[in-house]
Amino acid sequence: MCPKTTSETTTGKPILALAVMSAIWGYNWVVMKEGLRFCDPFVFAAVRILPAAVILFVILLLTKEDWRPRQVKWTILLGFLSTTVGSGLPLWALAGGAAGKTAVLLYTMPFWTILLAWPILGERIRGLEWLAVILAFAGLALIIAVDAVGANLWASILAVIAGISWAGSAIITRIMRRDPEFDVLSATTWQMIYGTVPLIIISILMPSPPIQWTPVFIAALLYNIILVCVIAFLLWFYVLEKLQAGMATMGTLVTPVLALIFARIQLGEIPSSREGLGIILILSGIGLLGGIAFLRNRRKEKQTAY
Repeated sequence: MCPKTTSETTTGKPILALAVMSAIWGYNWVVMKEGLRFCDPFVFAAVRILPAAVILFVILLLTKEDWRPRQVKWTILLGFLSTTVGSGLPLWALAGGAAGKTAVLLYTMPFWTILLAWPILGERIRGLEWLAVILAFAGLALIIAVDAVGANLWASILAVIAGISWAGSAIITRIMRRDPEFDVLSATTWQMIYGTVPLIIISILMPSPPIQWTPVFIAALLYNIILVCVIAFLLWFYVLEKLQAGMATMGTLVTPVLALIFARIQLGEIPSSREGLGIILILSGIGLLGGIAFLRNRRKEKQTAY
């Protein structure tokens, strides 16, 4: 049987999976914002990640003969950056900031990734990537107003730090992929397990009011456990297997746009004119980076084909 062509593998089910995954992640910013009305941020982070980690571990046991952790030191660091910081800080930021704006600030991750990749991986910033970085920082300068005070400023700073942490986890993952034994499901599961431990400790040590087990909070928790942390992750594995890396990456960039739309509809969030311009600049830079990544992957595939 002949292998599928690029046109065959970039249509149908993989595209649908990518769209569903992006919608789940995009709407989750509204869901988390609603859930935080009844729960402390770090408690919410712990109770949403721990069950998901258990479910992924069961899937790992059922699908892999060798389920034991690999590259343990790297995986622990990945868990701290991706799960502890990458899940805890966004919720902390959401507690005091707007859902749509927080999502956009977190998704500055691609810019921090290319900045970190230069000194760590030796990957120099080239061509239009500089323009994307300039657009991003111009947008950040507009969104994070120097004259802002209190929860609004703090929330923006936390979201940016979380984006930097996500970028660090992306760099760690690329280093781990150099090992031929690297497995995406195993790495994702174990980093989630390792990263959940500090979240549990923080949620216990930090004084916070008890969880209000309202229908809204229970729905938000189930949405995060089942849809976000399990189904969306499994869809992501499927997408990575079936689609070109560049197309898969571009598909995820719609997530902050969806977050803005959903936050406007359900939460009534309307950015100020300055924040709106900053958001447009950041999203433009994200789109530019996505386009660059897509074109580079297409060129690599054509070179490999010949």
